[in-house]
Amino acid sequence: MKNRKLGQFQVSEIGLGCMNLSHAYGAPISEAQAERVLLTALDAGVTFFDTAALYGFSTNETLVGKILKSHRQKFTLASKCGMSGVDVNGDGKLVRVIDGRPETIRKTCEDALKRLQTDVIDLYYLHRWDKKVPIEDSVGALSDLVRQGKIQSIGLSEVSASTLRKAHAVHPIAAVQTEYSLWTRNPEIAVLQACKELGTAFVAFSPVARGFLCGELDIHAFDAKDIRKSMPRFTPENYAANFKLFAHYLSLAHEAGCSPAQLALAWLLHKDTHIVPIPGTTSVSHLQDDVGAANVKLSPDLIEKLDALINEKTVQGSRYNVQSNSEVDTENFA
Repeated sequence: MKNRKLGQFQVSEIGLGCMNLSHAYGAPISEAQAERVLLTALDAGVTFFDTAALYGFSTNETLVGKILKSHRQKFTLASKCGMSGVDVNGDGKLVRVIDGRPETIRKTCEDALKRLQTDVIDLYYLHRWDKKVPIEDSVGALSDLVRQGKIQSIGLSEVSASTLRKAHAVHPIAAVQTEYSLWTRNPEIAVLQACKELGTAFVAFSPVARGFLCGELDIHAFDAKDIRKSMPRFTPENYAANFKLFAHYLSLAHEAGCSPAQLALAWLLHKDTHIVPIPGTTSVSHLQDDVGAANVKLSPDLIEKLDALINEKTVQGSRYNVQSNSEVDTENFA
């Protein structure tokens, strides 16, 4: 697989988002299956792995650390702070909390290093900007961690171009991670271009539209804890409207000679060279399909057809519910 520049690192042009192994789309898979997925990714040339303190309320970092510790020199490791599970009421039940205070960032990093079984985290993101804390203060704490040698570079997740520029004035930002796919075009408003101007890599999460661009989903069979159950695009009415786009999309995948998921990833790779998609999966076969996107070539005419078919005007429903939308800093279409 070819590489792309991410800060001081050269990483595979398709990385692996590890969240799915422990979090968000139902019950976690077994450790044995997670090991198969992670090691298959390494064997396939993936050199960029992305986890977070939040995923599985820290169990994902523990899993990734345990399985990949003996291969640590073969890949670039990314994790995140600023959003994690906290026992707020003292009853042992963890709830998701956004906290970007410097002292919390320092503590989260120390814990992450232990869970990941490493001396340094290559790329450490602020998972969400805590709007009660100036972005300069949170990034200042991360820059202290760089100076201490505990992390090598700083990233931000779900921020606007304005916030990125404020943060970059404190310390160079190596990467911004935000949802980006054919059906989520928010980065195209401003932050994608800001990244390019600043030399910041853009890491695209949910690049296959949370499974929508892989094939028909049975939204009624989603696990009770599947986060898509709270997302407006997956309500029965909206999903039915959105799925009407899929038949034409599938015909474009056939025209390109690739799978639907590969088409979604190849579209991102063709968009610009500073974009690194990080699909996630619990399946070895899906993983192998995803990395195959690196070999898919798209004509300008096909890209034009894709852009016209699935975009912010043709997709029905917001990507997040009201609560989640209030927690992010990304630009939104009117």
